[in-house]
Amino acid sequence: MPKQPHTDKTVDFDLFVIGGGINGCGIARDAAGRGMKVGLAEMNDLASATSSASTKLFHGGLRYLEFFEFRLVREALIEREVLLTAMPHISWPMRFVLPYHAEMRFEGNTPLAKLLGGIMPWMKGRRPAWLIRLGLFMYDHLGGRKILPPTRTVNLTQDPAGAPLDDKFSKAFEYSDCWVEDSRLVVLNARDAEQRGAQIMTRTKVTLAERNADGWIIHTEDRDSGTSFRFTAKALVNAGGPWVEDIIHNTARINSTDGLRLVRGSHIVTRKLYDHDRCYFFQGTDGRICFAIPYEDDFTLIGTTDVDHDDPDELPVCTPEEQAYLLDFVSGFFNRTISNDDVVWSYAGVRPLYNDGAASATAATRDYVLRIDAADKIPMLNVFGGKITTYRKLAESAMAELTAYLPGLNGTDGNWTARVTLPGGDFPVDGFDDLCAAIGTKYDFLHDKHVRRLARAYGTDVFDMLANCSTSADLGTHFGADIYAVELAWSVSHEWVRSAEDFVWRRTRLGLKLDEAQIKAIDRFITDTCKHAHSPKVHADS
Repeated sequence: MPKQPHTDKTVDFDLFVIGGGINGCGIARDAAGRGMKVGLAEMNDLASATSSASTKLFHGGLRYLEFFEFRLVREALIEREVLLTAMPHISWPMRFVLPYHAEMRFEGNTPLAKLLGGIMPWMKGRRPAWLIRLGLFMYDHLGGRKILPPTRTVNLTQDPAGAPLDDKFSKAFEYSDCWVEDSRLVVLNARDAEQRGAQIMTRTKVTLAERNADGWIIHTEDRDSGTSFRFTAKALVNAGGPWVEDIIHNTARINSTDGLRLVRGSHIVTRKLYDHDRCYFFQGTDGRICFAIPYEDDFTLIGTTDVDHDDPDELPVCTPEEQAYLLDFVSGFFNRTISNDDVVWSYAGVRPLYNDGAASATAATRDYVLRIDAADKIPMLNVFGGKITTYRKLAESAMAELTAYLPGLNGTDGNWTARVTLPGGDFPVDGFDDLCAAIGTKYDFLHDKHVRRLARAYGTDVFDMLANCSTSADLGTHFGADIYAVELAWSVSHEWVRSAEDFVWRRTRLGLKLDEAQIKAIDRFITDTCKHAHSPKVHADS
């Protein structure tokens, strides 16, 4: 079982992080790698909110160019390849097809559209081919691309990418971005942080944080047992995502004028809509864009929306109106109508964006904003916004802010995370097929599809997971969808899994391929395994 605190000992940290999403876990990993003593508390499961509800992309943000967010786009484009190299099991290159025809018209509310409309009134409502190609040229070159292939023009009348599309589209542009398994990214950052000495506490709510002369006193509650704990730390990070404001005002009891704009992004998953392995980038008449992406072998992922969401405690769901919007959006591009009957699942997440006063949810900045409250030189860092693609740079920026208040605690490695792979990612960026071959050779009782799924989820950690398996019988009970007891037990002991929901909807997305009875059987196994697992002692000073 993951490390949990004992009630009879106060644990002192250099840095305590509230929030187990990608920003919190990324900061915890970076700080632990610099030699800091780090604690992290997440009130639910890791990646249980925004960080498991993304569009699953490491991307520069092509549409952000229309908002002149050049620094954000450049940083994100550079990061794509840094991250791709660090985690080639959970991230891989993808090609995106952007269909175009001359009659397309768009609402012109972006800064670029307004500028062009003022200079060239005949351009109002248009994105001509030369403008799109110019944007893609910048996209290719802003980040110093080295691994990913460049943009090319596609003849949709001859290319397989044209087959599923409406006949009105004869031309497209194809460019590169990267897929990422978002919730696995969070867990791997948490695992790496723990391996470097951090204490990761899930199902642990921070109920109160108080400053004193020496730092912070942090009160927590184990949400399973109801037991309270008390910790001390020299600095506090508030990476609470949608709950950042609540933590500022109600947990730490600090006055602040910085605020969030909560924006819901909803996605639908349909039956597989086409056979090739490329994605589509569709431009809507409302000025928004929508992706259609191959998903979990048998499905297509479609998203996303931008809708203001008022209450962080209100469970985000894809509303019927949002689902209808997405279906109508993509049906305008495919050669058949996509209907409710095609939808097999939907999900939604709340983006905790910095409230910059933008007129619409779509226009609100996706850049991250860090704010330090350092009364009496006891710092609390509040994290607003951010994109999954720039989480590592956000963590570096957080360290730059905090080490000014923590002299001697910045370690000797500096910005080290760009050079170090995440757990399971220690193989070449183009070596995935070789890894699969090695796994298939050593465990020849696994079929090819099972090998590839395990390699994608765990990378080289598959050899640790299956270390005691010599035959298929050693895998243990089969629960469906190639899920065996050995994988579930490993996930409980290494990845903070406490329920079937954790495993089938966050550590994997295999809930799409399981029925209710199978999920209940998985839940019983995990519950029983948790009861009998040994909890290692907490890292603590005597």
